[in-house]
Amino acid sequence: MKFIDEAEITVRSGDGGSGCVSFRRERFLPKGGPDGGDGGKGGDVIIKASSKLHSLYDLESRRYFKAQNGKPGSGNNKSGKKGRDALILVPLGTMIKNLESGELLADLVFDDHQIVLIEGGAGGKGNKYFATSTNRTPRFAQEGQKGTEKRLKLELKLIADVGIIGLPNAGKSTLLSRLSGAHPKIAKYAFTTITPNLGIMLFNDDQALTLADIPGLIEGASSGKGLGHKFLQHIERTTILLHVLDIHRSHSGDILTDFSIVQRELALYHPSLANKDQVIALNKIDIAPVKGGDLEEMRHMFSSRGYECRAISALTGEGLDELEKALHKKVFTASMV
Repeated sequence: MKFIDEAEITVRSGDGGSGCVSFRRERFLPKGGPDGGDGGKGGDVIIKASSKLHSLYDLESRRYFKAQNGKPGSGNNKSGKKGRDALILVPLGTMIKNLESGELLADLVFDDHQIVLIEGGAGGKGNKYFATSTNRTPRFAQEGQKGTEKRLKLELKLIADVGIIGLPNAGKSTLLSRLSGAHPKIAKYAFTTITPNLGIMLFNDDQALTLADIPGLIEGASSGKGLGHKFLQHIERTTILLHVLDIHRSHSGDILTDFSIVQRELALYHPSLANKDQVIALNKIDIAPVKGGDLEEMRHMFSSRGYECRAISALTGEGLDELEKALHKKVFTASMV
């Protein structure tokens, strides 16, 4: 399924039903009083977050949502039926904005979190409502209130416990598949991942972490180069970052420089991203010899800078148990702060 993280839609609430003009006409009450019922309220437009969705894909083909109009009232004091609501399902992390003004209307971050975007029009009052001591036979009723239409922009920012970041071909997709059982596309060329991939890492204590593999960042990503700039927004809601570094195929010739390239792009996009807690994964230790320095020296280099560092092989699984423990500890420690 195609990953869509932006959509523009038009929504309209239902019109209220009109009130009814009616008079009682029974055998023994030839001149009965007014009994026109009220019109039904128009349907609302409701938007609801669902953990079962991970993309705005369904909104690419359907751009217009209209709630049902309320039914008109009828005689014998019968009110019209309320119009059916229009329900829009979106993934967790969806922000709803007014397309014209840019105003943020809602930010849905919890499962089943829903809001009424637009209320339906009120139903009109029937003629019984207007009967008074001086006007016992009103021959008019109220029309229903018209619904409202809005144009909206929806933006998705994925919610994940761990955001997996790094330069292209660092092994992020392979690592995601080993940690969670997800099946992202894996190949030996840059930008294999062109959309974020999600996976769930389960633990024996019935706890779970959501992992998001973010497309590879390159130098200049924050200003629009490569693919990563489009997906930097998906890192914003992650609890921690897992920074994967390829200890053999260094882009710059120096592992610390590779790390700094990604850090700089995070900071340029938003300063808070570079300050997120990170775990460093030195990947591909199954390939020997290590290029550009001793493995222990690399680990010490990051540890001395305050980063928790693990040496792993996403391909063979070596070191992944320790990495899982580190991620578990980091996330659940952060959630208690």
